[in-house]
Amino acid sequence: MPPHPSSRVQKAREELAGRLREIRKDAGISGRELAVRCGWSESKSSRIENAKTPPSDRDIGAWCRACAADDQVPDLIAANRQSADAHVQWKGLQRSGLRRLQESTGDLYQQTKLFRIYVSDVIPGFLQTPGYATALLSAIADFRGTPDDVSDAVAARMRRNGVLSNGTRRFSFVVEESVLRYRLCSAETMAAQLGHLLGVMDLQNVAVGIVPFSPQRTMWPMPTFTIFDDSRVHADTLDAAATLTQPSQVELYARAFERLSQGAARGAAARSLIADAVASLT
Repeated sequence: MPPHPSSRVQKAREELAGRLREIRKDAGISGRELAVRCGWSESKSSRIENAKTPPSDRDIGAWCRACAADDQVPDLIAANRQSADAHVQWKGLQRSGLRRLQESTGDLYQQTKLFRIYVSDVIPGFLQTPGYATALLSAIADFRGTPDDVSDAVAARMRRNGVLSNGTRRFSFVVEESVLRYRLCSAETMAAQLGHLLGVMDLQNVAVGIVPFSPQRTMWPMPTFTIFDDSRVHADTLDAAATLTQPSQVELYARAFERLSQGAARGAAARSLIADAVASLT
């Protein structure tokens, strides 16, 4: 089988193949012995180890059992499934406009009970006003050269964000203080956005923490990510949205979120930071 046309997918496949190879070596058995234990041909073991043939979930289970490494099955199966769809290319999603991108996560948002969101660049999408969202999505559309459907995309975002008012779902936000200061819109629009943020903090199912500039911190600022329950993470980059589902990956991001949360100001201290940001607009 030729390399996957996506270099990201091919790299993920090669990493998975490398992990399976190391498991076999750690077990001290040859590719031939592995094949005998799994009940398949030696050439199949070779193709899987060299990322020529992607393994099925069943193949991974058999491989790990043959090597007495059953504890690694969940992570490896998640990695296997990730290899095909871990990186959702923004350009592909946005080809027909930004509205489709807003709607693409609707089902996931409805299914999730606990959202943990860390943001270091812009106001979290859940907390955006229509004015702020319009300015941000307009800038994205201009940069990407996508069809101009910003009005429809903003409306879709506002509909999607309706989950915020559902008391059965909980939201924990941690944002960098810089997010309050970055100007992506007019002063009036930003002031309204910050006022909205203050109002959202009164919701019983919403917790907002702001990591201030001044104190020494134990965790460095990092790219934006969202944790959906304990099952998956969306981590943003400029060209892709990585969907991470391996238990070890989700646990890593959960640990990072906890550390970032520990350094965040809350309650009156957080409101004071927002008020200072509002004052700086005048």
